Amino acid sequence: MTRKTIVVSIPVSEACLSRLSSHYDVIALPNGLGSGSPSLDGDAVWAVVTNGSTGLSDIQMASLPKLELVCSYGAGYENIDLQAARQRGVRVTHAPNTNMETVADHALALMLAVSRDICNRDRALRDGGWATIRSPRPTLSGARLGVIGFGNIGQAIARRAEAFGMRVSYTTPEPMPGVTQPHLPDAVSLAKASDFLVVACPGGPSTRHLVNRAVLDALGPTGFLVNISRGMVVNTEDLVQALGDRTIAGAALDVFEGEPTLPLALRDLANLVVTPHMAGRSPASDAAQIDALINNLAAASAGGALTAQLA
Repeated sequence: MTRKTIVVSIPVSEACLSRLSSHYDVIALPNGLGSGSPSLDGDAVWAVVTNGSTGLSDIQMASLPKLELVCSYGAGYENIDLQAARQRGVRVTHAPNTNMETVADHALALMLAVSRDICNRDRALRDGGWATIRSPRPTLSGARLGVIGFGNIGQAIARRAEAFGMRVSYTTPEPMPGVTQPHLPDAVSLAKASDFLVVACPGGPSTRHLVNRAVLDALGPTGFLVNISRGMVVNTEDLVQALGDRTIAGAALDVFEGEPTLPLALRDLANLVVTPHMAGRSPASDAAQIDALINNLAAASAGGALTAQLA
């Protein structure tokens, strides 16, 4: 039987590539389509593996006339042109729930790191400090947490926060059915009611710069912002000003605009903690995402039903 050809247009682990290569002819383009394979035969490509950040455009789909399947590695899919896929008869799937527990764990780690000033005090202690870095810092117990977006990841964060004794509220376009935590109508009102504001909503045009100066002003000088969603949701310019002016107490970002290059204006801010878009990465989540990818590729190859199909 002729092996199908798939393009992997994002960085994935060697374990993932190995499993894919045992069943398919794999073209690895970790920097995206058009980034290093000028001889790519578009007529040969049956499937593309991408993610929400890299996506797949209508123009890119047009260059792959035999494309039948797009698999988003992970839960995000905001930059995949679903309308174009439907028009072209290309099926699209993703992998929700494969990394939500890891992302939620990381969100709590960021909340603790920024509120307890762990990174700065670690460095200061290594440089010989002690007495000057033992001042009290805010903690999570008894604090108010606001979550922007209350899907699987937002609710997983809420469960952890409540175990810390936090009081949780959230905002979404409409109240979530079956949810007991208070729903607030918008991000500004949620920020006013929060000591910690966690961004856990999908990316895309509808949420671009949802967290802006008005939201940060409402969060206030004792409030902390955490983003484990997408960089585009937070207005970088407004965040830099809020951190520099101490309009808010601090921020922790796993994602930021302009990834992978950290904006210069953010680099020297002492009240900022950053990690390299790794909230969803753990051995367990990687294994689950690989399994979901392999299963959907196999199902599509056999003409079967896909899990979490989007188009």
